[in-house]
Amino acid sequence: MPFEAMITSIHQMTPQVKQFVIEADEPFEFVPGQHTTVQFERDDPDEDEDQEVVRPYTATNTPNNNAITLAIKRYDDGTASVYMHERKTGDTITLGELGGNLTLQDKDRDVVFVSTGTGITPMIAMLKQYLEVGTGEVHFFYGEKNQENIMYRETLDQLSTEHNQLSVVYSLSDEDWDGPTGHVQDHLDDCLNGLDRDFYVCGVPQMVVDTKDHLDELDVPDERVFSEGWEDGEVEN
Repeated sequence: MPFEAMITSIHQMTPQVKQFVIEADEPFEFVPGQHTTVQFERDDPDEDEDQEVVRPYTATNTPNNNAITLAIKRYDDGTASVYMHERKTGDTITLGELGGNLTLQDKDRDVVFVSTGTGITPMIAMLKQYLEVGTGEVHFFYGEKNQENIMYRETLDQLSTEHNQLSVVYSLSDEDWDGPTGHVQDHLDDCLNGLDRDFYVCGVPQMVVDTKDHLDELDVPDERVFSEGWEDGEVEN
């Protein structure tokens, strides 16, 4: 059932992304990687009744209290993202119950997280969980256009210095810099010693499909690759 929650903090992460801390009366119950929905009604000039808007956003924190954090990128033509970016601290919003199937499957296996853009949000939550309970090595690959749009860079850099088992690779597609460039999935071969590990992939559908195809070429079993599952239908063959 939908419920009310209050925005208690807003932080501008990148030029287009804000992080919202949202608190409710009861503790949030979810598994890292799962998403909630932001729900509201907006005027529809072509209809007699208001239009109900429901959009999913993934919590980037691990569950331990009455708060969740959502990192939301604003799109000029995005109804829900514009709505959220217009909110202020102290505003009350309507959320849906958390759910979703992109969650950590095995804490005892080595893992690889691959994401682009806001696809990083479930990966950040699962990474935090794995560093708390996992026993293997972690490779974290994140692709963006340029450095100013890298989300959670400070968090990732800090985690990589605190945890020897964590390796973080950023790949930029539209900026020349000292680090890797091009499609993030093209760098998977560079840091992997063996393929007996689990792969988690999230981002724009084409990247997800391309990454899964590349892993298939490397003979990674399908049961070792996890994504939201809807991306194939969004990409034309």
